[in-house]
Amino acid sequence: MKKLLDRVTNKQIRYLVVGGWNTGCGYLISLGLYYGLAHRLHIIVIGVIANIICITMSFLTYKTLVFQTRGNWVSEYLRCHMVYGGNAVLSIIGLWLLVGQLNVPFWLAQGGVMIAGVIISYLGHSLFTFRKQTTRED
Repeated sequence: MKKLLDRVTNKQIRYLVVGGWNTGCGYLISLGLYYGLAHRLHIIVIGVIANIICITMSFLTYKTLVFQTRGNWVSEYLRCHMVYGGNAVLSIIGLWLLVGQLNVPFWLAQGGVMIAGVIISYLGHSLFTFRKQTTRED
């Protein structure tokens, strides 16, 4: 994947390619956790576990393949969790409402909340997580 992305120079296109990968993986991870653990764990617990795994994967791919920032691993990781944390809370509540209250099939509900999350996360990462750090010398 890195070789392919090295040929793409526009950051927004790179974001969409990597975001597509992250979204697809996140969707499959969420489905796997739900169908593997739904008989043992509440959907909110499954949502929290899925989000920790998916946020970490997304952080690593965006940092290394899209924004290509150097250093700042801990601060960027924490900011990434803040961006995705708000998104995750909305997604988990959305899933609870759609699946738990309205009986929408999980696969459809998960797909719907992920579309909204893509837009929110791009803005959050561009403006907050991976923003250029300025120093006093700049």
